[in-house]
Amino acid sequence: MPRLRGFLWLLSGLVVALIAAYVGFVTVSRAAEAPAKGADNGPKIDVVVAARPIQVRTLLQLEDVELKQLPVGSVPPDAVTALDKAVGRVALVQLYPGEAVLGQRLLEPNTTSADGRMALFITEDEVLVAVPAQDYLSQSGVLKPGDKVDVHFSLDFPVSRVPGEDADREEQATFALLQNLQVAAVLGAECAVDTQAAAADGAKPEQTKAETILLTVPPQDALVLKYAMDAGGMLSFALRAPDNDRTYELEPVDPDYVINRYAIPIAVGE
Repeated sequence: MPRLRGFLWLLSGLVVALIAAYVGFVTVSRAAEAPAKGADNGPKIDVVVAARPIQVRTLLQLEDVELKQLPVGSVPPDAVTALDKAVGRVALVQLYPGEAVLGQRLLEPNTTSADGRMALFITEDEVLVAVPAQDYLSQSGVLKPGDKVDVHFSLDFPVSRVPGEDADREEQATFALLQNLQVAAVLGAECAVDTQAAAADGAKPEQTKAETILLTVPPQDALVLKYAMDAGGMLSFALRAPDNDRTYELEPVDPDYVINRYAIPIAVGE
């Protein structure tokens, strides 16, 4: 009988201990869940997140991103909050599904950020070519990434292509080689500037001089540019208005064109 009584006391103690443990577990769990629920019930904002894996230098499309509501306290300061602020930009880093898209990690196509990072974007129908910045417009520092330009070309051509007829005579002709191209980047080197002259003119001690213009062009136009540069003529750029996509019908300019247009009196031998 004493042994039975002891067993009942032991069993009662175990039951009480189990009940106490369960109550403690529930209390701790509720306490841990309370802040999370409070955060979920707090204010939220729409944030643009990656809808799928995005590689570096990807031009973001609408299907690449989506809006997701996140608690205000968990949103990074530079998070993009509107789809139109992300679509059409180039990703400077790799993004993973569900990752918030930050403005500092995006860049307009074919522009250069303040820290020098380039967001070169080339479609499957284009190639990137480099053209020496040898004309006055390029040297002036006016051209910037994203500009639309026409390329003009001057070269000496034979007066006649018939064998034996003025075979040695050449005349210069200038014409529109290519139209409505986009400047992808302007590359240059820093050159020293006279300190006193810079101070007088309000210029910086170091200036960047354009050396190379990067253009995105169709493959056939890339060959045209290659031929022009190899031929030894002179390339020059003409800057367009940002919204000007027109194709102009332009007549090449040679000595005869100038003489006829300006009615220059030239004696013609018999």
